[in-house]
Amino acid sequence: MPGLIVAVGIGIAVYILIYYNIFKGPKCKSSATLVGKTAVVTGGNTGIGKATALDLAKRGARVILACRSKERAEAAVFDIRKESNNNQVLFMQLDLGSLQSVRSFSETFLKTEPRLDILINNAGVGGHGQTADGFELHFGVNHLGHVLLTTLLLERLKQVEAGRVVTVSSLAYCYGRVDFSTLGTPVSPHASSWVNTQGYCHSKLCNILFTRELANKLEGSTVTCYSVHPGFVYTKVFRDMKTWQKLFFIPVAKLFFRDPEGGAQTSIHCAVQEGIEMLSGRYFADCSVQEVGAHARDDGVARKLWEVSERLAGLV
Repeated sequence: MPGLIVAVGIGIAVYILIYYNIFKGPKCKSSATLVGKTAVVTGGNTGIGKATALDLAKRGARVILACRSKERAEAAVFDIRKESNNNQVLFMQLDLGSLQSVRSFSETFLKTEPRLDILINNAGVGGHGQTADGFELHFGVNHLGHVLLTTLLLERLKQVEAGRVVTVSSLAYCYGRVDFSTLGTPVSPHASSWVNTQGYCHSKLCNILFTRELANKLEGSTVTCYSVHPGFVYTKVFRDMKTWQKLFFIPVAKLFFRDPEGGAQTSIHCAVQEGIEMLSGRYFADCSVQEVGAHARDDGVARKLWEVSERLAGLV
């Protein structure tokens, strides 16, 4: 029995060392304050988005939680206000799966908010289905909704001294591709889990390519943009997984994945860290710039994706 206790103790110690030195990831080191600045965080009611919004609120920012669920968002507003001691935390309705909702949000925001300094394109889904506009769910929510939102808010971002756009991507982009012949086309409701997973990967590649082309469009302006990999984080993004998948995924995620606070650090870094402006358009992970695969650096594909996305979103 003593030997077993020692073995268990050693196992726990090793796990703690591995988790905090490898899996948890670094924290944003910037002490920048955001008093007088305004930030929008999509999906700010839960997970990485809520942790990001809390950090920005603690720095003194006026934070708009752009969320689909009024009930969950208002609960998050209460929590963030209480923990940050900042009453400038608000909810505004936004459903990224509806282009009309994105337009309504943007119209309301531009009428009621005089400035925008930071846009965090954080919200994302992992599952199956299609949006209100008939697009494949991942493409419509993770990519196209954010393309429209960013474009509609861009002029307000350009009016401040140093606007920033941070788009949450994922290392899953490695398995993504952009097939313009099927882009945004819904898959069969009977499609395999792998097909649905691929849809998520494709959307995360689109996030990176969008950010690259956005940087080109913003050249010469005061706005910079970044895509980020938050690490492997245990959040509700995969809440639509099948039961048998959850049986495997949840125990592994609870043991080895980052918590939302850990997953928010790179988004926060790209939102507030000074001196990274020359890295606009680049991809960050663990609070530092990272190289991406060749298919995520293809400026020709990025340019075409921008043009196609503009058309699909009704911007042209």
